[in-house]
Amino acid sequence: MKRHIPNLITLLNLFCGCVAVVFAVLNQLELAAFFVFLGIVFDFFDGFAARLLNVKSDLGLQLDSLADMVTSGLVPGIVMFQLLGMSMHGGWNADLSSQVANDTFWAGLRVAPLPFFGFLITLASGYRLAKFNIDENQTSSFVGLPTPANTLLILSLPLILLYHNNDFLNAIILNQWFLIGITLLSAFLLNSNIKLFALKFKNWSFNDNSQRYIFLIVGLVLLATMKFLAIPAIIALYILSSLVGNMGK
Repeated sequence: MKRHIPNLITLLNLFCGCVAVVFAVLNQLELAAFFVFLGIVFDFFDGFAARLLNVKSDLGLQLDSLADMVTSGLVPGIVMFQLLGMSMHGGWNADLSSQVANDTFWAGLRVAPLPFFGFLITLASGYRLAKFNIDENQTSSFVGLPTPANTLLILSLPLILLYHNNDFLNAIILNQWFLIGITLLSAFLLNSNIKLFALKFKNWSFNDNSQRYIFLIVGLVLLATMKFLAIPAIIALYILSSLVGNMGK
């Protein structure tokens, strides 16, 4: 029975991803972000449960990537699709929670090609997940930005628009060239050769996990002080601290 527990948690991740897809298509990006965050929590605990119960399996590995393809692959692509569409059709509607399908830019989109560029994130995520599944060296570290981290970066953009509501930030985030640049950067980071540490604790010793503990503490401080603006900063910190750590090896 216990061997099914991690897979059940993974399926909860997939369910959250499916719900997030619906809300992202309806342009209710705050709710989409909530279910993505919930899915990422399940994504963390399925691996933790597998290690704790010592029931890791090839099935679990494949199922985990399939769930991530939805929650951390398809959803950020749709979100970028929506943001690029907003940049073309009147910008941001601050009353996001009350939007329904007819209120989105979809009705006026017709066949404008630019928003579909956002699905480059989905394609890059699929390629990254496929590489991960056949790479036996990514156990205690990652090569390239993990899809959940990349998804947090993309999902932070509409949350910054909604909760910070700053004209300067809004103008930057809803600039087409900025969004194109973020999409290209996302695709690059996902499939780069940058070695990044994994937040996997084999034990609770500070000496063995000092980099992880310091990163988590700094990340929590940033979230408390900067709210959703902290997410891009935390992703940048994650990459920079990994690069610094690699130099010391």
